[in-house]
Amino acid sequence: MFSDQQLAFVDIETTGGRTTSDRITEIAVIYTEAGQQQPQTFHTLLNPDTSIPPFIQSLTGISNKMVEKAPYFDNEIADRLAAIFKERIFIAHNVRFDYGFIKAAFKRLGRTFNPQQLCTVKLSRLLYPEHKHHGLDKIIARHNIDMQNRHRAFADARAIYDFW
Repeated sequence: MFSDQQLAFVDIETTGGRTTSDRITEIAVIYTEAGQQQPQTFHTLLNPDTSIPPFIQSLTGISNKMVEKAPYFDNEIADRLAAIFKERIFIAHNVRFDYGFIKAAFKRLGRTFNPQQLCTVKLSRLLYPEHKHHGLDKIIARHNIDMQNRHRAFADARAIYDFW
């Protein structure tokens, strides 16, 4: 089904849960390249141009100080992501969240973003209907996926790549 498709496994961290008022603080993409054994990666902290709430700082370990000199989500970042997703499927755990934030960031730049998407929550439900819970923590435990730095974009993207 996906043997001839190029794939991109995505995770982001944000300042909250609303695409209209919250912003991305970190993005990671692990993507396959035709003919290469090892995946390529894109990973960066982003300056959200707003304060990161204490709860989010505690959850992710990403502080205001860590992002103060990070790049903003600008056309350079958008160009890089557009190139990565040009021919790849956007794969994320709860894809609507990650995709929604990235699409909103593109929209604020006056650009469109609309890659094909696949949700690993839905994939897990399809493959493992005997399990009640399909959150990332449950999938990590169920499949013995090596995990450090949970709730950091690169580690979580790696977990869904390993699940795949």
